[in-house]
Amino acid sequence: MRVVSLCPSLTELVFDLGLGEDLVGITKFCVHPADRVDAVEKVGGTKDPDVARIVELEPDIVLLNEEENRVEDAERLGAAGLRCHASMPRDADETAEMCRSIGRALGRGDEGERIARDIEMRTARVRAAAEGARTVSFAYLIWRKPWMTVNKDTFAHALLEQAGGRNVFADAAERYQEIGVEDLAREAPELVLLCTEPFPFQEKHEHELAELTGLPRERFTVADGEYLSWHGSRTPDGIDYAEGLIRAARER
Repeated sequence: MRVVSLCPSLTELVFDLGLGEDLVGITKFCVHPADRVDAVEKVGGTKDPDVARIVELEPDIVLLNEEENRVEDAERLGAAGLRCHASMPRDADETAEMCRSIGRALGRGDEGERIARDIEMRTARVRAAAEGARTVSFAYLIWRKPWMTVNKDTFAHALLEQAGGRNVFADAAERYQEIGVEDLAREAPELVLLCTEPFPFQEKHEHELAELTGLPRERFTVADGEYLSWHGSRTPDGIDYAEGLIRAARER
């Protein structure tokens, strides 16, 4: 089977389904597995794929994500007669179903089921552990200048919430909401996660925000954005990672 993947997390999933050799095109942002993606042709970015080149590659299927990729590109691929599989899971349960769906579409139903069951088992364990435990208020920042956070309609929110977190910006009007430091100071979350993507937050930004908000420095933590925002075969470890962040804040 000839496969093109236009989403980094889906590229990683294809490799973990055992079909890395079937990939004939990926984006320049597809970086995992690091020791294997260099051998696959790059067909542009997630927002600006080279549709003409993808058509020339004659893939049996093109994997897309409804947030990472543009509708117009999906429509152009479809109009060229290519089979497209689009997904957009917003929580662990939907991610499990996505893994099953892609596994079946690629002829790797058993492997897709294995990953899906791992997601479901870890989710059940984390949710059970969170029952009765003290809820930890958090904010999850994804950008600087302007500062931006996420609301409840996001994958990162879902992973952190099921671990016992309470997003102080859950009801923000936008999925990716611009905020001011005064908003963060007013909400005073116990845990402020500074995501490493799309903005590459570093430890220096923990100190910066602590000074700007007046909140204790220990409340700020740089968080691995791949674990908290990539959906697919990375999700099982992401579930555990989210639980660890919430638990550490609870026990602090």
